[in-house]
Amino acid sequence: MSQQDQGRMMHIGEVAERTGLSLRTIRHYDEVKLLPPSGRTEGGFRLYTESDVERLVHIRRIAPLGFTLEETTDILRILNDEESVTEPNEYLTRAQEARAKLARKLRQADELIADLNARSHSHTSATNRS
Repeated sequence: MSQQDQGRMMHIGEVAERTGLSLRTIRHYDEVKLLPPSGRTEGGFRLYTESDVERLVHIRRIAPLGFTLEETTDILRILNDEESVTEPNEYLTRAQEARAKLARKLRQADELIADLNARSHSHTSATNRS
């Protein structure tokens, strides 16, 4: 990434589009001090940098794993090679456990979809024969 790209400021709409997060979610992260904007326009609109976008991508990856805001802040410190209050291995273990739980739920959802799909095809075949 060029020096010019790193210094470029983006409005919240562009950041939302790039990260897949809603405007409301990004504003919430500002309000809870998880990701305050790097700047503001004269009119008070939030402005973000490429670094902020990268931080939001990390937050998006952390959120489904069930970590608290404080833990998320600490994990972000670890990812930025800053000092953390907790050992990275503790977060790693918990993230792996949360991922395993999500994988089990995904398998269950896949099984249900397969069952419904099979019923749908058999229902369609029976309807077509009538």
